[in-house]
Amino acid sequence: MTINIIVAVCGPESAIGRAGDMLYHLRDDLRNFKALTMGFPVVMGRKTYESLPKRPLPGRLNVVITRNSDYDAGGAVVAGSLEAAIAACKDADKVFVIGGAQIYAEAMNIADRLIVTYIDAPVPADADTFFPRIDPVVWHEQTRTESLTDSATGLRYCIVEYTR
Repeated sequence: MTINIIVAVCGPESAIGRAGDMLYHLRDDLRNFKALTMGFPVVMGRKTYESLPKRPLPGRLNVVITRNSDYDAGGAVVAGSLEAAIAACKDADKVFVIGGAQIYAEAMNIADRLIVTYIDAPVPADADTFFPRIDPVVWHEQTRTESLTDSATGLRYCIVEYTR
């Protein structure tokens, strides 16, 4: 099983969110997210799950990590830890960790691949959620797209894949 982290970050501090939502919604990058994750399990924390406009994400096993064993995830699998979430995906070739910050920080220790969308836009002053630092000793850039422009927002971005 390959454990993948997929994230969109902004600025040198790798901001990923504010007030429980993503900083920017890039329609083209969200299409890429869907294409990459479709048919594979997605693992996320409870707050990320609750921030989804459509729950659970269709066409994927959704695994929600929460300490609340009575949590009603409405069609998603509930797990008490990252390890339990990964175990719930034991039959999958790939698993995608999709947030939030605490889950990303834990998953950095076990992930095989990072798929990072770098958004070329100002970091809002009220950004309150950040992706962990990518250690260049551990993570090596494998591919990088050219600079792309989101068709809906006009924002520029590129997608970089890292492996251990």
